[in-house]
Amino acid sequence: MSGAVDIVVLDAAAARGAVPGLAEVLIHCVESGASVGFMAPLARERAEAFWTGVAEGVARGDRLLLAARLGGAVVGTVQVVFAGPENQPHRADIAKMLVHGRARRRGLGEALMRAAETAAGAAGRTLLVLDTVTGGDAERLYARLGWTRAGVIPDYALWPDGRLCDTTVFFRRLAP
Repeated sequence: MSGAVDIVVLDAAAARGAVPGLAEVLIHCVESGASVGFMAPLARERAEAFWTGVAEGVARGDRLLLAARLGGAVVGTVQVVFAGPENQPHRADIAKMLVHGRARRRGLGEALMRAAETAAGAAGRTLLVLDTVTGGDAERLYARLGWTRAGVIPDYALWPDGRLCDTTVFFRRLAP
C-alpha cells in the first residue's frame, strides 16, 4: 500500500462507520498470532460486535478511538480508555494498539501511540498504562517511545492458539 497515512480520533458516528475496517484489522492480527484478547479463529461477527461495543463506549465518553487510514482504508487503531475507579480520573489505559500486516514497518504504531498520548493529555490525563506481550515488537516500540517498564506478569494471557504468554506492563507520565 502506498500513500499518506491519516491518524484521526473517531467520534461515535465515525466509529460505527469504521466497524467493518476495524474488524478486518483485528481479525488479521489474531490470525497472525497476536495476543490481543481474542482466540483464533475469530469470526467476523464477533469482531464486529466488539467494535460496535467500542463505538458505544466512544458515544458514552468512556474512551477515545483512534484510527490510522491509508488510502481511505483503516489499517491501524488504538484506544484511550477512561472508564475506571473514581479515584483515578487522571489515568487512562491504552488498549488494542493494532496495525494490519499490510501496513506494518511504516511507522504507524509510533504515529498511533503519539496521537493517543496527545489525545489523552488533551483530555486531562497525566498517567497512561498499558500491557503487551513480553518479547514482542510492541514491547520494543513502547520502550523506544519512552514508556517505563513496570514489570512482567508470567502466564498472564493466552496466544490465539491457546499457549500461555507473559505480559509486560508499562506506564507513561504525561505533562499536566
